[in-house]
Amino acid sequence: MKKTALLVCLALCATASARPLEAIRSAGTIKIATEGAFPPFNYYEGKKLTGFEVELGNALAKELGLKVEWVTQPFDNLLIGLGQNRFDFVIASHGVTEERAKAVNFTNPHYCTGGVIVSKKGGPKTAAALRGKTVAVQVGTSYLENVRKVAGTKEVKTFPKDTDALQNLLAGRSDAWVSDKFVAIDAIKANTRVGLQQGDMLFQEKIAMAVAKGNTSLQGALNDALKKVQANGTYAKISKKYFDQDIRCK
Repeated sequence: MKKTALLVCLALCATASARPLEAIRSAGTIKIATEGAFPPFNYYEGKKLTGFEVELGNALAKELGLKVEWVTQPFDNLLIGLGQNRFDFVIASHGVTEERAKAVNFTNPHYCTGGVIVSKKGGPKTAAALRGKTVAVQVGTSYLENVRKVAGTKEVKTFPKDTDALQNLLAGRSDAWVSDKFVAIDAIKANTRVGLQQGDMLFQEKIAMAVAKGNTSLQGALNDALKKVQANGTYAKISKKYFDQDIRCK
């Protein structure tokens, strides 16, 4: 879907009222959506949904005294589903952009990161080196938007899942893959036999949860819960489990 069409859809869908915090508390269960295909942030281990964002989402719900119902959707469907009130909030590594902020309310960032170039040994490591090269990237992401800004790339291949883009690189059908820097670190560790290398960071970004446009009661409650889990050590414990470091925005 084109960006303009996406914004129109989100704006129209958002006219229906989302569940405010009071209604969620009354129901006792909060419905959280994620992609489920973006390790180590959100992914499946067998039939179990897990990852940094999944554990953080569960911690936030616990802080709010709520049970959780998880929903997984393709990444480019998540904000549309949010606008249609299929779930209460989304935690799926959405970079905060002006365009997205027109359609949803973002919470305070739950981590900071950036998009990096990954290639096999001897492959491109800088934006300049991408000239004449084929780059794999997930559709509907800020990674795609920023790769398209790089002058001289031969082709930008898009995939429904970030893991598909990585596999395209591993199979030798692309010269580089652009993804989140922490995802890249995880992929490089998991594919030592292939000999992947991390190149330059193309851009930096803040990552936040999204609630339906105008749902300020839930937005505020999530901000408060995030602040509390960061203060009481829960956030650091989860972060260090997956990354060996605290990835909150400094």
